[in-house]
Amino acid sequence: MMTVERHEEKHFNAPVLIRDIVIGMSDGLTVPFALAAGLSGTVPNTSLVVVAGMAEIAAGAIAMGLGGYLAARTDREHYASELVREQEEIREIPDQEREEVADILREWHFPEEIVDSAVDAICQDSDRWVQFMMKYELGLEEPEPKRARNSSLTIGLSYIIGGVIPLSPYMLIRHPGTALSVSVIVTLIALFVFGYVKGRFTGTRPFRSAWQTTIVGGAAAGIAFLIARLIS
Repeated sequence: MMTVERHEEKHFNAPVLIRDIVIGMSDGLTVPFALAAGLSGTVPNTSLVVVAGMAEIAAGAIAMGLGGYLAARTDREHYASELVREQEEIREIPDQEREEVADILREWHFPEEIVDSAVDAICQDSDRWVQFMMKYELGLEEPEPKRARNSSLTIGLSYIIGGVIPLSPYMLIRHPGTALSVSVIVTLIALFVFGYVKGRFTGTRPFRSAWQTTIVGGAAAGIAFLIARLIS
């Protein structure tokens, strides 16, 4: 008897988590780096750079975390308002809503002879009908209940971790110029590793993701550094 191997599909199921980490880490790697680099040529030692950098990391983590929290709350409120509206439409104009279900099925190239029966199957349960319209008409998925809290914590912690990396040479080296050179190398390595790991998790080519992240992040950090130098 021939045995059939069970096919296991491997999909990454946490794209929102990765998005939050990317947002926090990318900003954390670039903004504190630019601030520290901008101050490097204006101070005699690195102690002031470390103090200013730590203050920026704290403020940036709070601001980024708050932004993630508010964005997630807005998504949930938007979903809730659209859910109520869709429920009202199904009660008040069911024929029009049924036709919208049929239009979606036709876009999926369902044979015309089975469209009516498929619409009946979907619409016979009001909850299933509403969820179908929310997902396939509006493109909305119900946000997780703890999404706002988790998003704010993930972005904030990622910002702190990213920010400490370019600042760490200033904590160990007293000469600003030397610390800046080491910080540039450390930041570029961190961007490369971060891009590689991101590529592994998201299913893209890891080395391609690594180089793209390094180039884009390095360019952003360089521009921010030039602006910081002009201001200082």
